[in-house]
Amino acid sequence: MKPGIHPDYRPVLFHDVAASAFWLIRSTIETDKTHVHTDGISYPYVTLDVSSASHPIYTGQERKAKAEGRVAGFNKRFAGFTAK
Repeated sequence: MKPGIHPDYRPVLFHDVAASAFWLIRSTIETDKTHVHTDGISYPYVTLDVSSASHPIYTGQERKAKAEGRVAGFNKRFAGFTAK
């Protein structure tokens, strides 16, 4: 390996804000934020909007169905564009 050309591979704390879950894994991601983990050590910190802890596919939760169907929504949205 050539020295000085590879990114720093270090422990990084990832936080899923939707599920309030934390993961401490090794990564090369660049961040300016730091956060103190439960072990008392400060790690680079990255927030996530969705992860396996909050995504409906992984949690088994179904999406809430809309009150009206797709066709009814389409007709409602484009009702003024019909030919007279």
